[in-house]
Amino acid sequence: MPTKILIIGASGQIGTELSLKLREIHGSDAVIASDIREGSEELMASGPFEIANAMDYEQIAGLVEKHQIEDVYLMAAMLSATGEKAPMKAWGLNMDSLFHVLNLAKDKKIKRVFWPSSIAVFGPSTPKENTPQTTIMEPTTVYGISKQTGERWCSYYNKKYGVDVRSIRYPGIISYKTLPGGGTTDYAVEIFHEAIKDGKYTSFLTASTSLPMMFMEDAIKATVDIMEAPTEAIKVRSSYNLAAMSFTPESLAEEIKKYIPTFEISYEPDFRQDIADSWPSSIDDNAAREDWGWSHNFDIVALTEAMLNGIKAQLVVK
Repeated sequence: MPTKILIIGASGQIGTELSLKLREIHGSDAVIASDIREGSEELMASGPFEIANAMDYEQIAGLVEKHQIEDVYLMAAMLSATGEKAPMKAWGLNMDSLFHVLNLAKDKKIKRVFWPSSIAVFGPSTPKENTPQTTIMEPTTVYGISKQTGERWCSYYNKKYGVDVRSIRYPGIISYKTLPGGGTTDYAVEIFHEAIKDGKYTSFLTASTSLPMMFMEDAIKATVDIMEAPTEAIKVRSSYNLAAMSFTPESLAEEIKKYIPTFEISYEPDFRQDIADSWPSSIDDNAAREDWGWSHNFDIVALTEAMLNGIKAQLVVK
């Protein structure tokens, strides 16, 4: 029998593509996508979908029982930039949803949990270059605070109750299939759409702001890889550092110009600049590479080609 999987927050940027990938692996009927709102046409057509509020324990527990769920992927969250506009709402969503799933696992109603953390757990006092797996964490956003707190609770539930919870700290995620949802790294998606549409883009970060980034295909690969790894390989039960590449808006614009020579970029930093300045510029992810064999496939060159080709292909279809 295939593993029965519930994805909470399946309509979001990562949740959508993760749902499709897991259905490809486990079969459409084995993967129950859920969110507070319906998702893309492709997601809705690809398999079963349930409307559910991640903050409502009874709804989530009901889905687990109804579909005999074994693994839960909790992808629902309010991200960094959006969270700063509604701090308590972000805290409530990010923390309550995690406790619901951890408690279901503690009570043996599900077997395994995937919960994503983020580079937002780091802060101004964290070493910015090759940020270590274990280091100082003083996050400056409610998103980062909730993720740091979540990491500690994941580790606690594993040690105290034996909960098999697995986590990775996502860097900025870049995809042409689903628009981002209010993060500080969103420029790295917007820039490609605007380059094709208007031939110019105004960045909300400065030209020299370097941040860790990853193409969506690699992020999905990492998520699948860590969940498929044997239990004994998962030695970090808070969250693993994860890396692929780091670049600046200026260097990304230079790559785009190789395909669109007339492309122009300008800079008008906003409140997201302060958030970006508190984050690492590069990440040391040796623990993930050594423990469960993580490796990435996309660098900035491959990323740029994939994004431009993907967006153009979508425009042709439309």
